[in-house]
Amino acid sequence: MNDANGSPGIAARPPPAGGQASAGAAPAAGGSAAVAPLLQAAHEGIVVIDADHRIVAFNPAAERMFGCSAAQALGQPLERFLPAESRQRHAELVDRFAAAPQDAHRNRPRRLRALRADGNAFPVEISLSPVDMAVGSGVQRLLAALVRDLGEEQQLRDQVERLQLRLDAILELAPIAIWVADGDRIVFANRAAGRLLGRDSGHALVGHQVYELLAPQAREALREQVARALAGETGLPPLPARIAPPAGTAPAGPGDERELEIAVAALPDHGRTTVQMVVADVTQRRREAAELQRSRQALRGLSASVVDAREQERRRIARELHDELGQRLSALKLGLAGCAGSAGMSIDDPRLQGMLAMLDDTVASLRRIAADLRPLMLDDLGLAAAVEWLAEEATRRLGMQVQVEIDELQPEPGERLAIAVYRMVQEALTNAARHAKARHVQVALRCRDGELQLTVQDDGIGFQLPARARPGSYGLLGMRERARLLGGRVEIDNRPGGGGRVRVWLPLDGDPAADTSPGTLA
Repeated sequence: MNDANGSPGIAARPPPAGGQASAGAAPAAGGSAAVAPLLQAAHEGIVVIDADHRIVAFNPAAERMFGCSAAQALGQPLERFLPAESRQRHAELVDRFAAAPQDAHRNRPRRLRALRADGNAFPVEISLSPVDMAVGSGVQRLLAALVRDLGEEQQLRDQVERLQLRLDAILELAPIAIWVADGDRIVFANRAAGRLLGRDSGHALVGHQVYELLAPQAREALREQVARALAGETGLPPLPARIAPPAGTAPAGPGDERELEIAVAALPDHGRTTVQMVVADVTQRRREAAELQRSRQALRGLSASVVDAREQERRRIARELHDELGQRLSALKLGLAGCAGSAGMSIDDPRLQGMLAMLDDTVASLRRIAADLRPLMLDDLGLAAAVEWLAEEATRRLGMQVQVEIDELQPEPGERLAIAVYRMVQEALTNAARHAKARHVQVALRCRDGELQLTVQDDGIGFQLPARARPGSYGLLGMRERARLLGGRVEIDNRPGGGGRVRVWLPLDGDPAADTSPGTLA
């Protein structure tokens, strides 16, 4: 749409011939051309009326607001866009405004309801301004109304209010305690925060100082955490704290204190003074963790006593087999040979040789069983000799080459440590032969920095690490538990096709009670 001077974006009625204003008259061409760009760029609706309250200018924003084109609005009375009940009052107001002296005008916005072209009413805010425009050789006074649609603004306000109510409901009904603090004081707290601190509602906490709600030990740490959050740090770890006892009451006992974890985050749209705190009650979780830790320590102590008892029993049985039964079998062999001579039986008699060979095999089996139960050389000659003998037996019985490298073990490891290392080597060699199908194995035993370091490496097929946890497989698990009982650790590196390696670190002063960590057994 073009104005009277051909300027785009503002429509106006041309002035009558002779330069006299009449109903529907518009500013002269020169005046209209001067203000047309301003009307075109305005985001608010602009409606210009003459002394007869007829519309002489209608900008694009007004077209969109009233749902009416400028061609349809020009020349129409202003009351067309006003509800019937407010037309008379508005006309009187406009007349008074037009008649007032120029210096008496005050651009005070007024709120009223207007009508769209389809008859729907909507709230608007109107600011009136007198406009003197040149018409021919004279001057005509017009009134310009700056119209702002409050309907969209109200919709936005309503939407923001609904979102706020929804957010408040979410925070209020959240099962975890949340409060917002501005400076030192709480400005919002939800229902869970009220329950946590023994109040009827979260609103009862508003106005309280944050730090007075917590035990003294945590206050300074929380201040530092808040300062870091307000300085822009993110991802701060939760801060442990305890609830302060209510005023006038005795401090809670160790079993009555509520333990908390407080996560602090600055609110980005509230300057640098407001933080949100999410407060988790971890009392039950901490108690359960402590109980679980005590249970694990008890089970670990029980496991250590069972292992010790089993080893003692194995040693006793091995001793009896070697000393008692072995000696009886040797005596039986000698007695059998003597009886055969007394009976006139030749020493080369096949029957006698068969019985003597059977006794020899029985003695060999007895010694092997006794050695498997408890190698006597571990007690008599020490750990190094026992591991070397174990390697020789593995080479002979399992069909693989075992190479041993052992440093001088000074001081000699204690009984618990020695039997633990021996059993680990035994288990590692068995796994290498049965599962990894290794052909060559290297065993290294060294003393370094107060630790006994065991390494067993093979060239086998390896296995996937989850295979360690298959049901009924406790060999590697047993190695880990033996190491943990002595305060050590085990590292297992087995890759399919890449061989395998077991590494063990054990303190030379290892003790079954050394480990108190809450790790799993596997």
